Amino acid sequence: MGDTGSTVPRRQLGRYLRDLRQQSGMTIAEVARRIERGATTLQRLETGQADRIRLWDIEALCRVLGAGETETAALKGLAQQGNAKSWWHAYGDLIPVNFDVYMGLESAAATLTSFQELVPGLAQTPEYARALIRSGYSGGSENEISRRVEMRMHRQVLITRRAQPASIDVILDESVLHRVIGGRKIMASQLRHLADLETRPNIAIRVLPYSAGMPLGDLTGPFTILDFGDDGRQTVEPAVVYVESYTGAMYFDDGETVDRYRTAHATMRRVALDARESRDLLRKTAREHEHER
Repeated sequence: MGDTGSTVPRRQLGRYLRDLRQQSGMTIAEVARRIERGATTLQRLETGQADRIRLWDIEALCRVLGAGETETAALKGLAQQGNAKSWWHAYGDLIPVNFDVYMGLESAAATLTSFQELVPGLAQTPEYARALIRSGYSGGSENEISRRVEMRMHRQVLITRRAQPASIDVILDESVLHRVIGGRKIMASQLRHLADLETRPNIAIRVLPYSAGMPLGDLTGPFTILDFGDDGRQTVEPAVVYVESYTGAMYFDDGETVDRYRTAHATMRRVALDARESRDLLRKTAREHEHER
């Protein structure tokens, strides 16, 4: 991978390799010795700085680190991604469809800034999540649906943990409040949950009301900007914009595109309801759902 391309695939590859090695309890030097490569080579792979990635190195690492079949295929897929300015990840292409690439990015983020047209996974109630997942996996067993709900709930530790929780700044389109997912009782509970979450110091949830019109003159669609914090001197790694669609996701990490999305979010936030107004509308709409059952 050259320096002109997106760094997201190799950064994600490095993140997963590092996690696998740490779970194994082995040091970089031990793993490097086992695959007959230099420790510096492995370190560059883990930090996403390797300019050239050899598939047989990834295969050897997966064997040594005990990666499963799906993980191995996913890491090889990440290693083969192209040299484009942005990275389009088509679900099921090179990387198995049941391997969640985004979750690795999300778990490493210090701040997530987003515009959403559904309640984001980090703020969903189990019932709301189950209704969405059941619709998306209509052929899935109840066990599989329950497993996916449990995984989604586990991800929420990112913003609810006591030690250094991630910060989120979410703008919700007002349509989110009225689109009935799973029934009105579930919607009422979900909206109250959002209002309660908004009182946490690391969580901002603002509603973009219908009355705000089209502040950007066009639709952006849902997006999330992920920032990874700094070490006191510089950012840990470049910010990434994540834009999901039905068949895949786009990852942007070039500064110009990231700045455009930051500007879009700031523009919408200026005309969104403030914290108290958003909480009041969430609770008011929750009551309306309850009365319309």
